[in-house]
Amino acid sequence: MPQPIPNPPYFELWQALGKLQSVCTYEEGMSVFQQGCPARGIYLVEKGEVRLILQAPVKPGRTFAIAGPGALLGLSEAVTGEAHKLSAEAAGEAQIGFVERGPLLAFLRDHHQFCLQIVRLLSDDLHGLYQRFQCMSSEERPAGKPARPA
Repeated sequence: MPQPIPNPPYFELWQALGKLQSVCTYEEGMSVFQQGCPARGIYLVEKGEVRLILQAPVKPGRTFAIAGPGALLGLSEAVTGEAHKLSAEAAGEAQIGFVERGPLLAFLRDHHQFCLQIVRLLSDDLHGLYQRFQCMSSEERPAGKPARPA
C-alpha cells in the first residue's frame, strides 16, 4: 500500500514508524480512540480523514479539528502515558495505521535521531492547540465583551 507523503520535517520518521504499524480500515463514524481512555499507541492516517472531537461534560462533542493523510495522532498521550484528551472518529472511510506504545518507546530508545523530530511535532501540536483554543474562545465570547488579557 503506498503511503502518503506527510509534511517534510518528519518524512523519515513516518517511514520508520510505517514499518511498525498495523493498518486497519475504518468506516465513517467508527471510533479510533475515545477521550479519557488510556493511550495504547499512536495512529498514522494513511488515507481519508479523522474528526477530532472535544467532548464536554454537558454539551454534545464539538469537532476540534480534521486530520488527513500524513497526520500522526495520539503522540503526546502515547509518549506520556496519559489518557486521550480528545476523541477521534473516521469522517469517511479511512485507512489508519497503529503503532503500540511499547514498540514506539523501544523504537525511540533505539533511534535517538528521531527524538528531536518527536519534540518538534509535540511543540507544533501545542502551538496549534493554543491557536485553536484562542479561536474557539473568541467564538464563544458574547458580542462586545473583550477578551481577558493573557
